[in-house]
Amino acid sequence: MRNSPRRTAAVTLAAVLVGALLGAGPAGAAPAAPAPGALATADGFAGVASLGQGGTTGGAGGAVVTATTTARFLDYISRPEPLIVQVSGTITLPVGSVDGMHPVASDKTIVGLGDDARLTGGGLSIGLPADDRVTSPPANAVHNIIIRNLSIDGATDDLINIQMFSHHIWIDHNDFSNGDDGAVDIKRGSDFVTVSWNRFHDHDKTLLLGHDDDNAVQDRGRLRVTYHHNYFDASDQRNPRVRFAEPVHVYNNYYRDNSYGVASAMDAGVVLEGNYFFSVNNPARVDFSGDLGRLVERDNVLVDCNHAIETRGPVVEPRTYYSYTPHRAADVPTVVPAGAGVGKI
Repeated sequence: MRNSPRRTAAVTLAAVLVGALLGAGPAGAAPAAPAPGALATADGFAGVASLGQGGTTGGAGGAVVTATTTARFLDYISRPEPLIVQVSGTITLPVGSVDGMHPVASDKTIVGLGDDARLTGGGLSIGLPADDRVTSPPANAVHNIIIRNLSIDGATDDLINIQMFSHHIWIDHNDFSNGDDGAVDIKRGSDFVTVSWNRFHDHDKTLLLGHDDDNAVQDRGRLRVTYHHNYFDASDQRNPRVRFAEPVHVYNNYYRDNSYGVASAMDAGVVLEGNYFFSVNNPARVDFSGDLGRLVERDNVLVDCNHAIETRGPVVEPRTYYSYTPHRAADVPTVVPAGAGVGKI
């Protein structure tokens, strides 16, 4: 009998991750597996060597474990050692006393198997508890996390929250929808993050970068994030909404039917290039709320949009930190929907 595409994808990914593993480890585990980085490597700011990290490698070198239940999943993501946590099927995250937000420890890869791995009902929290008194990266800041190939929906708070100087985080090839607050919020001095090849839909407040106009002491000089090849599929606003961060690199994203795309405020610096905006009321703004932001735009395409892109510069160039080769903006409506989301790594 011919295998279905879903079964083929699941078997292929599992084989890449565990096919040659030997030895013992935690229950259901085998050590010394290649991370899903063997399939791809973190790029953008997540790939930059800094803060003691040579890019983002997640659980590389750790055991491979497979979570099929809530209890097993929450146990694995909280362990102190490097782990590659494979998610099989649907896992419901409880609300409990933490409003459905569940902490992820450093050095983890969380990756869905096939095209139907799903987290629902709660979200993932990356970072120490919020504390205004901490104004520089602590030695125990959460770091080196990869989240790939998962559908995440229905959280009572954020779908993913990154905070308190967490760094080297790669959010790649996921599907985000129906959260009560942010889809992927990045704040409180977090740094060196890439959000790539994700689909955002049926969601209101999508991407917050910098949470408050009064938080310059933690955020200024940090919050360096790359957003590329994401599909903002009628996700309404904050795609992203930025404070203080510089540079923020927003390239080759497909915006379709949004109230606004990018908002840069509080002297944030955004480079917006090679994006395609279709039926977006305000593609990008620097006069939004609070102090003016800065934004440099190039090679973007606007179709059936009500306003032009607002600009104000200069902005530090992303190429100061890393190299990249963008697609032509005209190709984005074909390239991005074909490659963004789950089941495509």
